[in-house]
Amino acid sequence: MPTTVAEVIGVLDRAYPQNLAEPWDSVGLVCGDPAEPVDSILVCVDVTDDVVAAAIGMGAQMIVAHHPLLLRGVDSVAADTAKGRIVHRLIRSGIALFTAHTNADSARPGVSDALAESLDVLDTVPIDARSSAPVDKWVVMVPEGNAEQVSEAMFAAGAGAVGEYRDCCWTVVGTGQFEAQEAANPAIGSIGERTRVDEERVEMVADRRLRRAVLTALRGAHPYEEPAFDILEVADTAMDVGLGRIGRLDAQTTVAEFARKVADRLHVPSGVRVAGTADAPVETVAVCGGAGDSLLDAVAAAGADVYVTADLRHHPADESLRRGGPALIDAGHWATEFPWCGQASRLLAAHLHVTVAVHREPTDPFALVARP
Repeated sequence: MPTTVAEVIGVLDRAYPQNLAEPWDSVGLVCGDPAEPVDSILVCVDVTDDVVAAAIGMGAQMIVAHHPLLLRGVDSVAADTAKGRIVHRLIRSGIALFTAHTNADSARPGVSDALAESLDVLDTVPIDARSSAPVDKWVVMVPEGNAEQVSEAMFAAGAGAVGEYRDCCWTVVGTGQFEAQEAANPAIGSIGERTRVDEERVEMVADRRLRRAVLTALRGAHPYEEPAFDILEVADTAMDVGLGRIGRLDAQTTVAEFARKVADRLHVPSGVRVAGTADAPVETVAVCGGAGDSLLDAVAAAGADVYVTADLRHHPADESLRRGGPALIDAGHWATEFPWCGQASRLLAAHLHVTVAVHREPTDPFALVARP
């Protein structure tokens, strides 16, 4: 059976979960039929006319891009518009387009991991770690014979999901005790008599957003008039995903030497911009693929000696240096994100029976250098 667009999406979504995307972002399938076959894929940073021409030339049925083609305020993809022309060309050529953007930035491994690996930065952790989704822990006491019906109802409401696993729970048998009062309508026991029942203690977790649905399911399936249960809010813990990475070099170097490595390894079309003292020592390195000046304070607080990113603005960079922040290397948006293309292509080739190519020609609009 041939690989389908849907199977390619499945591999990408597992590696770069769409729930990691920023709220303003647009990720996923842009055009194409999930049921269509795929035997050749082109991976790129930006979807340009040249990229589409390259995909057509190699006979690709799918493009996997980092930057969204359609992001903000799009109300037309008419063929006489710049981006509409690309959409029409893709559809006419039978090429699906899929985007993994800020979800690939935060995922691990993701964009900044690929950048760190290119620069020999070791033992990295996120600069701006993403917190885990708020989770409740449910503890329910159920008569032994009814434990399955209650747990299945809670599972159906979305409880019991842990990562790539579902219907997860833990149980132990104990003894429950109660005495029904005059206005009660007990399922077990009699009014005014103390009753002891063999019960299962059923524990499972659920996304906090599902609390009302899980509670409704629990009450509907539980045989007791007044079920005994606890809802515990699980402490928030930082995940091993998030924006940027910070790590160490195997050997100390200087800002100037490291900047030369950045320029050499990343093949920056227009060269790198460097701010800081040339001979300052460098051991701890922070990186962020793409625009990264929003992380300047976090990078300084983390104790980085140098920060490699892109799109640094004059005033934030100047203020960071004045406050004693790290040396700064602006290597350009395309160059700091391009290493991800290799990562994504290896991922697809390892999991699917497809041919994968990387569009290596820079799509950075700043590709010329004017010298005095």
